[in-house]
Amino acid sequence: MKLRPLADRVIVKRVDSETKTASGIVIPDAAAEKPDQGEVLAVGPGRTNDKGEVKALSVKVGDKVLFGKYSGQTVKVGGDELLVMKEDDLFAVVEK
Repeated sequence: MKLRPLADRVIVKRVDSETKTASGIVIPDAAAEKPDQGEVLAVGPGRTNDKGEVKALSVKVGDKVLFGKYSGQTVKVGGDELLVMKEDDLFAVVEK
């Protein structure tokens, strides 16, 4: 199944966080927090303004992004857990 987000929504897959601390302590899965970083898998066409013009999104497929811990709606597609969220829920694009 493929998902195509509508309007100003994006589909994000969480990126696994480190399972070790800087000092080398291993964090068990049960104690680990959900990562707040992910990769954009799909983007919608953009938001329509009052004049009927579509404003394109500022993120693109493949961008690494930061978002809130509880942002978006979780959906399962083909065994993967994905997030569907508005572009406004994204905090930043991680640049290399």
